[in-house]
Amino acid sequence: MDLSGRTALVTGSTSGIGFATAEALLKAGATVVVSGRSQEWVDEAVAKLDGDVRGVAADIATAEGASQLVNQLPDVDVLVNNMGIYGAQPVFEIDDAEWQRYFDTNVMSGVRLSRHYMPRMVERGWGRVIFVSSESSVFTPTEMVHYGMTKTAQLAIARGMAQAVAGTGVTVNSVLPGPTLTPGVEEFIRDRVGDGGEAEFVRTERPTLLLGRLIRPHEVANLITYVASDLSSATTGAALRVDGGTAPTLIP
Repeated sequence: MDLSGRTALVTGSTSGIGFATAEALLKAGATVVVSGRSQEWVDEAVAKLDGDVRGVAADIATAEGASQLVNQLPDVDVLVNNMGIYGAQPVFEIDDAEWQRYFDTNVMSGVRLSRHYMPRMVERGWGRVIFVSSESSVFTPTEMVHYGMTKTAQLAIARGMAQAVAGTGVTVNSVLPGPTLTPGVEEFIRDRVGDGGEAEFVRTERPTLLLGRLIRPHEVANLITYVASDLSSATTGAALRVDGGTAPTLIP
């Protein structure tokens, strides 16, 4: 997979899946832009990476933050919409503001950036847009209905955008990770099963996870890198699972 000469923006890439994706794209030869809300976190992530990398700090959950980012980075070849939040909360206790916060962060951040960058990709005849969704998009978790809602919305948006740029050389796809061992998920596990750790979480909370363990960030990044490359030229409008078999469905 050779991404030499391509510029890739990975949102929410100061840690976890986003950071692993930035690392994998760099190894494939891309110029990578790390993005996050905190300048400190962005600087720390850039310092850990080896290659042609820079950072932009902006809160893309807001229209103002998205404008700030695109003003600093007017054009990219690869857009990885990875920015997202999650958390467990009983569905009837989620107030309007929290529903809106999840939608703005997980959905509108990707919509705003795609709306800016995709027409420019079409003009050049090549581009890759990747929404990092989740197995929760097809297997709604009872404890995170608001999160699952945003992940399902991403699938519809990615498919619709792929249709809108049909035949242009620009592809739009969703990647669906399953439970992945990131720093945030480690904290989530502690909240759910205490000191039981990864094994107890998989046994009690994700019994359909066929791997029998949590996914590692680099395993998700491998699929994202493939989708970002020329090798995936015939894949568009798709929802591609890297969920360890968690979702008990055949499609996607």
